[in-house]
Amino acid sequence: MTSADEQGLIGGFHAVMSAIEKDRGLARIWLASGRRDGRADALRAAAADRGIEIVSADMAALDAMLADVRHQGCIAERALAREKRESDLPDLLAAAERPWVLALDQVQDPHNLGACLRSAAAAGVTAVIAPRKRAAGLTAAVRKVAAGAAERIAFVPVTNLTRAIARLQDEGFWAVGLDGTAERSIYDSDLPERLVLVAGGEEKGIRALTARQCDALVSIPMAGDIESLNVSVATGVALFEALRQRRLATQG
Repeated sequence: MTSADEQGLIGGFHAVMSAIEKDRGLARIWLASGRRDGRADALRAAAADRGIEIVSADMAALDAMLADVRHQGCIAERALAREKRESDLPDLLAAAERPWVLALDQVQDPHNLGACLRSAAAAGVTAVIAPRKRAAGLTAAVRKVAAGAAERIAFVPVTNLTRAIARLQDEGFWAVGLDGTAERSIYDSDLPERLVLVAGGEEKGIRALTARQCDALVSIPMAGDIESLNVSVATGVALFEALRQRRLATQG
C-alpha cells in the first residue's frame, strides 16, 4: 500500500495552509464539494496567490485518498522533486548569484542522502551532484528524510563524477574533498567562493580517483578516540563551515 508520504499528500486545513505559506511546492489542493466558510475561503485566496489549482471532490473520495488522516475535507498534493538532467547543471549554476556545489561520491544509504540534501538546502547550496550508478537516487525514502528539502534544491545525477567535477573546475570552481586522513583541518582552510565540496560514501569515503581530482583535501578534527563522523553529519559540519566563511567574505 502506498503511504501518504510516498504520494506526497498533506491533510488538514492547518497543515495545508502552512505548506502554502512556506511555499512547499504544492501541485494542487482538493476541497470538499460545497465547502464555503472562512477557513475554506482563506485557503482559496492563499492558493490563488500562489497559482495553486483547487479541485472540488466529495468526502468519500477524500476519505479514500487519506483513509487514516483527519483531513477535514482538505487535502494537498506536493509537487514531488524530480532529478535534474546533467545538461541542466550549467544553467542552474549560471542562474545563481553565488553558486556552489555539493558532490557526493557514492552515498548509497537513502537516509544519508536525504540528510545531506536537507543540510545542503539549509546552507544555500545551488546543486547536489552524485554518480548515477552505485549511489542512492531521489526515492520516496530520500524525500521523506529530506523533509521538503528535496523540492528546494537541484539534485543532479551524473554519468561520471570525476569528469563532472573536472568540468566545474574548467568553469572556475575549486574542488575541496573531505578526507579524514588529510592533515589540513577545514577550520584552517580558506574555502573558495566557487566551491565544489566533495564528500564520500559510507564505507570508504571519497574514492582515490575522486580525491586526486580535488584541488585540496581537508579533514574535520576529532576529539578523543572517535575516528570519523557519519557522512551526513560530516557533510553538514563542512557545509556550515563553508557557509560561515562565505558570510564573512560578504561582510569584509
